[in-house]
Amino acid sequence: MGDRRGSREARLTGQRLQKLLSRAGICSRRAAEELIRQGRVTVNGEPAGLGARADPATDAVKVDGRRVRLVHPKHYYLLNKPRGAVSTKSDPQGRRTVLDFVPPKLHKLLFPVGRLDFDTEGLIVLTNDGDFAERIAHPRHGCPKLYEVKVRGIPDLKALERLRRGIVVRGRRTHSCEIRRRSVVSTRKDAPVNSWWTVKLTEGRSRQIREMFQRVGHPVQRLRRVAIGGVRDPKLRPGSCRELNATEIQRLRRG
Repeated sequence: MGDRRGSREARLTGQRLQKLLSRAGICSRRAAEELIRQGRVTVNGEPAGLGARADPATDAVKVDGRRVRLVHPKHYYLLNKPRGAVSTKSDPQGRRTVLDFVPPKLHKLLFPVGRLDFDTEGLIVLTNDGDFAERIAHPRHGCPKLYEVKVRGIPDLKALERLRRGIVVRGRRTHSCEIRRRSVVSTRKDAPVNSWWTVKLTEGRSRQIREMFQRVGHPVQRLRRVAIGGVRDPKLRPGSCRELNATEIQRLRRG
């Protein structure tokens, strides 16, 4: 009887499950909410609901049947994701994931912060610090991401203004953004002209840039992320990763 009462008290005074899972390095708080909605999280054998709390010292918290244990050392890596890799911890289709490019000893600890599409290359952060991931990924913190985008043709001023102000994509208007032209290229005399642009976003919805330019009639030919919150590394080759230094970590925490 005492154990049951203690468990109930833990649910009232313990940590919110989203925070607990992020601190354990399972995923970000936003991703944890989705795991809970999907019924993949249990506390002492019972399906957890949004808003539930638990004490990791006394409660058995599991995700997909595996016990969650708090991870104390924090790791922060920057990866230049190549095209042809998925931004997840695993892939049912057997494709390469971003974790294939980090030291094997960290495979079970790290998770990607946000996502880059399969065909998109560029910088992505890998960590086991859920609070840190939240600062980078959630739009309310306004952490800017800078992209270089090659599109078919040259968008006119009217199209650019639509994109800068915000455009409705899948029923939701995108946040305002910065767009600047870099160059115009054409590989052959009879080939259509393409153009390169830099785009700065403060949100990161799936395939957002591709859908934005598609809506104004200029499909994306190539897309790469070159900066996150002011952190850049032009010398980091595709498929290579390194640890973030203390200055970069603080910069990302500030957004």
